[in-house]
Amino acid sequence: MYLIVVGAGEIGTPLLEMATAAGHEVVAVENDEERADEAAGRFDCLVLNDDATGKETLEDAGAERADAIVSTTDRDAVNVMVMLLAEEFGIPQRVSVVRDAEHMDMFRQIGVHTIENPQQLIAEYLFRAVQRPSVQDFMHLAGDAEVFEITVGEDAPIAEMNLIDADEQGLLGEDVLVVALERGDETITPKGRTVVHAGDVATVFSKHGFDPGVLEVFTGERR
Repeated sequence: MYLIVVGAGEIGTPLLEMATAAGHEVVAVENDEERADEAAGRFDCLVLNDDATGKETLEDAGAERADAIVSTTDRDAVNVMVMLLAEEFGIPQRVSVVRDAEHMDMFRQIGVHTIENPQQLIAEYLFRAVQRPSVQDFMHLAGDAEVFEITVGEDAPIAEMNLIDADEQGLLGEDVLVVALERGDETITPKGRTVVHAGDVATVFSKHGFDPGVLEVFTGERR
């Protein structure tokens, strides 16, 4: 993959590290000279110390043959301009950080895949970790729906029960689905007769998110 990364700051730097380590052809564009020099010395990629909102800069970065571009700057005006130029060049995959939630629709209207305010996402993740320590990871879906990973507790109502019985006893319901079970080094795609054991890490889809009743089914803890 030929990837252009705009910005070599807090988000762009780890992205450059992952992309170059994976062996992709990467070009970084960074307006700040010190950051550009640091990236050039650290990563095996071309680094342009220039303004990515200039069409000539993206031409120099090889936009005409790029497979994807990611804009990671802390200014939405810069990010949207980069995305508009990337559309002109016909770059297939266009991804951008969006700092202000009010600007999300503007990015989506031009066909950009967006990542909302990373600081807000981190803060929310940390708050959830304190609020729901049994939940190991989560992902928001449309509406209130979420997918999350949770360790099945010893006293969980669903522990040592198969999914058919759990459904018949009203533990899951039509809005909750066990997508996967991790048991030691094994990942299980659960079927109706699959038994959920205490200690399993269950990947759960819940249409209503972190409903306390759903969490109690998997942990046995009342909230």
